[in-house]
Amino acid sequence: MATNPTPLGSVRNIALVGHTGTGKTSLLEAMLLHAGTVNRLGRVDDGTTVGDADPDERARHQSLALHAVSFEWQGHVVNVLDTPGHPDFRADALRSLDAAELAVFVIDGVGGVQSQDLALWRAAERMRRPRMLFVNKLDRAHSSFDRTLAQVRARFGAQADPVELPIGEESSFHGVTDLLTDEAFLYDHGPQPDRTTVPAELADAEREGHEHLVDDVVEGDEAVLERYLDGVEPTPAELEHLLHDALDDGRVFPVLCGSATGLIGVDHLLDLVCRLGPAPGDLGPLTVEGPGGTVEVACDPDGPPLAVVFKTRLDDFVGQISLLKVLSGTIRIDQELVNTRTQTVERLHHLVPLAPAVRGGAKVATAAETGAGARLGSARAGDIVAVAKLADTRTGDTLAPVGTPITVPPPVVPPPVHGVAIRPRQPSHENKLASTLRRLQIEDPALAVAHDAATRQTILSGTGETHLAVAIARIERLGVLLDVEPTRVAYRETLAGPVQVEGRHKKQTGGHGQFGVAVVRFEPLPLGTGYEYGSEVTGGAIPRGLIPAVGAGIAEAMDRGGRFGFPVVDVRAVCVDGKAHAVDSSEMSFKMAGALALRQAFEEAGTVVLEPVSELAVQVPPQYQGDVLGDLSARRGQVMGTELDGADGVSIHALVPTAEIQQYAVDLRSMTGGAGTFALAHHGYQLLPDALVAQVTAS
Repeated sequence: MATNPTPLGSVRNIALVGHTGTGKTSLLEAMLLHAGTVNRLGRVDDGTTVGDADPDERARHQSLALHAVSFEWQGHVVNVLDTPGHPDFRADALRSLDAAELAVFVIDGVGGVQSQDLALWRAAERMRRPRMLFVNKLDRAHSSFDRTLAQVRARFGAQADPVELPIGEESSFHGVTDLLTDEAFLYDHGPQPDRTTVPAELADAEREGHEHLVDDVVEGDEAVLERYLDGVEPTPAELEHLLHDALDDGRVFPVLCGSATGLIGVDHLLDLVCRLGPAPGDLGPLTVEGPGGTVEVACDPDGPPLAVVFKTRLDDFVGQISLLKVLSGTIRIDQELVNTRTQTVERLHHLVPLAPAVRGGAKVATAAETGAGARLGSARAGDIVAVAKLADTRTGDTLAPVGTPITVPPPVVPPPVHGVAIRPRQPSHENKLASTLRRLQIEDPALAVAHDAATRQTILSGTGETHLAVAIARIERLGVLLDVEPTRVAYRETLAGPVQVEGRHKKQTGGHGQFGVAVVRFEPLPLGTGYEYGSEVTGGAIPRGLIPAVGAGIAEAMDRGGRFGFPVVDVRAVCVDGKAHAVDSSEMSFKMAGALALRQAFEEAGTVVLEPVSELAVQVPPQYQGDVLGDLSARRGQVMGTELDGADGVSIHALVPTAEIQQYAVDLRSMTGGAGTFALAHHGYQLLPDALVAQVTAS
């Protein structure tokens, strides 16, 4: 059992983030090869990388979930969180940003800055995460470091400063220059570079880049700045220290370059992550929610133990595995901590280091299965570890000392906004489907399951079409074949006007018969009011004990539907008169009389169809505002207002008929190139236009 803790300053927790297809998983693979954790370079296209373990990931050639691995580099423990770049799986990327101290944005040197780069950059900015950029794929045709750097500065700001320049272009790219040390690293003979002087053709560009970098970082230290203005150049060690502080403070975003699949510049990236990147605790105390309000918790190994779960996985052999970030104190094996959401006391039976690389998948479970040698005795503030078999703890939960009601606020993640109706192809699989859905929701809290009583459908909701497709594929791999259909819209009906009618129920079958007559006055109520029932019966025309039965019969008939078959709402019914028989009248007789009265009201007054309306909040870059507003208008939407959302976003608030946005997750993504996001909530009901009634009722 491992017991020697890593010094706090020697831990680096980094999140690899960026648009899908930029090479994050390939970069992780190259890091592992350099670190000696794997002995050959896997390929995403072949499904042989450590990161992409799931069958869907290998089939789609992209990451669909967070993967975490750990290795040692130059005396540091580097914990890498490889995140999916697809917008449907952004929640894992956001949780990784929350758990890591440094975000490494992997930018495509061919495609440049893309929509998810922008979305995740804004998220990292809100979280105040230091950011470093790695321009990847510079050995590909049509790649350009200069063009990509110009895009980076235009989108992310002039604080994006190169600390490297590429040597060669496209297929001739074979090295990088270091603007901190004025050295060059050539990869002509494999992944271990030859250190040399800067090529003559890059000398001017290298000198200019070095001076620009020095100008930007010396402002953080008055003494160094004063000497610099007097003509004294900072030493490489001073420059490195200044850049470290500027990175932590968000004043500079170092830009590096290379090729993950070509193994160019990856070792230098690791060097700079360890030398420049923040250690746990460098970013200051964490603000958490305590019983009396917000409190600050320092990243102190000697403080009270506090940890947060940022990812949960279920392993067929080990069971539930929780990835923990230790925020404060030291946690130990068999220690008891309380889940502050559920108040459940959890015993930490197994503390496991992040998985060693396993070809075809980074299985945290592997470390637990290999015996005591892979287990940890403790983990300190700043560490990321895995814990097996927690009883009632899920992603986002906080573990704190018993009696300490502290909660770590989780990052705001995209809500489920796109749904489909599912049912097991074999009715006997109902229970198995329910347990499978619970399993998926444990692993992926972005999935939601609900039963719509109005449409009698089980709705599986997620963040987009791909998200649901992957979830359905997993359900079927777990042995439950599904029938999938679109969600039905929960239309309603109400009376078109007031009316007074008689409901008469009379039946003679031998012996006691059934007799009940109810005269009922109906009127529609304002939308959203519901159902109201009252009585104005006098003189004992209906026995007092049977009057409520009329209202119950009306309520049951409303649920069964109106003229068009939709549930009836927003109606006031007042029983004003009736007749009863001393022998044949009963509660059932007057329930039937009430139902028949409602049916007669439908015939005489008619009904109107109500459609549900959703409250929609859309966030898009300004260049898409006009397109989105025009599209909402075409969907019969009512725009309630627009406002700026930060420096490079617009929020649009609208009320839109729910039927018009059944596929909005897909449509908005297509309209904005994946840059738009939205949230929605049920707002209420409104009258369906007459022109659409026939279309809706025909379906």
